[in-house]
Amino acid sequence: MTTEPKPSSPPLTERQEARRRRILHASAQLASRGGFDAVQMREVAELSSVALGTLYRYFPSKVHLLVATMQDQLGHLHETLRKRPPTEAEPSARVAQTLMRAFRAMQREPHLADAMVRALTFADRSVSPEVDTVSRLTTAIILDAMGLEGQPTPEQLSAVRVIEHTWHSALITWLSGRASIAQVKIDIETVCRLIDLTAATAPR
Repeated sequence: MTTEPKPSSPPLTERQEARRRRILHASAQLASRGGFDAVQMREVAELSSVALGTLYRYFPSKVHLLVATMQDQLGHLHETLRKRPPTEAEPSARVAQTLMRAFRAMQREPHLADAMVRALTFADRSVSPEVDTVSRLTTAIILDAMGLEGQPTPEQLSAVRVIEHTWHSALITWLSGRASIAQVKIDIETVCRLIDLTAATAPR
């Protein structure tokens, strides 16, 4: 039995986009104060001045909302990185520098970081589109830092996926108090050396 693909949602109107931005801002604000448990849908609705039913039309659950919040935060980070790109000479060092900048942004808001990472961990199949968007944004951030002249090879994309997994795992271990920032930096710098290995096999 085949499943018909869902039709893509129509683009949001200016008013709907403004409402969505208020919701995401309220979500981040509450999460920054008290983490995952502090984000209650009713409070998000009140803080963003939308009806509770309207909030649920935008985001069916708290997990949907917090994964979308992470997507929004990564989007802002991506814009910042494009304005102030990494300065290291080697692609692997640029990616490590970029991911440590992203990590330090999370470090400044540990409750928000914990809420977003927990939401990603709890996400089931219903949240797949939002999780996929977070992954695509992370991939785009890493590829931008690599500064490739052409399309990435399959080996380079595989290295990027491993780097993403390591970064996500490093966030979890740091948030749970099982890794220091120094250890996170070492792990990220180590995994980013995969980029040098894949560069050797890339077509010239």
